[in-house]
Amino acid sequence: MSTDDVPRVRALRGATTLEQDEREHLLARTQELIHELFERNGLDEDDLISIVFTATGDVHSAYPAEAAREAGITHVPLLCARELEIDGGIDRCVRILLHAYTPRAVRDLRHVYLHEARQLRTDLPE
Repeated sequence: MSTDDVPRVRALRGATTLEQDEREHLLARTQELIHELFERNGLDEDDLISIVFTATGDVHSAYPAEAAREAGITHVPLLCARELEIDGGIDRCVRILLHAYTPRAVRDLRHVYLHEARQLRTDLPE
């Protein structure tokens, strides 16, 4: 294994939005976000260290971490927190900060912003 193939700790970011604050919708959108982060970065549960979720103050229907547990991520520490309330911020937004081991270089990581959250990172390809 070359030094380029050695897994390193990396952090990935992402966000999605909800059309309405309903439990099943929140779980589906959060699972979609997790799936896209895994797919675009070649990850699986064994690569994970931890996941931090935040949600805006208008999300009350469920903890975003429930989506990860329902998707089978059962052996990874998960944490939910409240997002800052900033004037002009995006409504019903769930964000993720995922820590994982990966051999990918920082420049090769694919952060994922879905739905109305795309406006948070217009510099990233879809």
